[in-house]
Amino acid sequence: MNKPEIRKKILKIRKQNTSKNFNIDFKHVLKILKKEKIYGKIIGGYYPYNHEFDNMKILAKFEKQNYSILLPKIKKDYQMEFFKWSTKEPLMVNKYGIPEPISNEVKYPNVLLVPLVAFDKHFNRIGYGGGFYDRYIKKIKKIKKILTIGLAYSFQKVKKIPTNENDIKLDYIVTEKIK
Repeated sequence: MNKPEIRKKILKIRKQNTSKNFNIDFKHVLKILKKEKIYGKIIGGYYPYNHEFDNMKILAKFEKQNYSILLPKIKKDYQMEFFKWSTKEPLMVNKYGIPEPISNEVKYPNVLLVPLVAFDKHFNRIGYGGGFYDRYIKKIKKIKKILTIGLAYSFQKVKKIPTNENDIKLDYIVTEKIK
């Protein structure tokens, strides 16, 4: 299957399964940070959109442990930047219908929680096809070390994701089945 076929199939399955109460174990995410010796307390997350895995509870737990939380804003030319945000602050809806932080303070995360449509056992992912995360990860890796963790439902795993030179592998992918 090609990327558009995989995307269409998994998005349909994801929409049918979102009423189920899936959770990712926060302690497992913390174990990854400890294993990778990530001591910087800046976490980039996302506001869940179109039935993506909801990482807001995870972000709230990080915030309680004094981590800085960042959320993305879509910029011109398919670019994305991350901005400081607190769970107590309001968000503004962008032209795509996705809530974004009001802050204009650009920050660079140490850990990036990445939404995805589908993934494979080699940590390849596909999103919606805009390349926002691939471009952002490529750009930030030139600035600093960053750990990328995809958050997904186990049913989003496919046998093989076709890749090209623009696709960036994730460091980890965590699902509700990983304890």
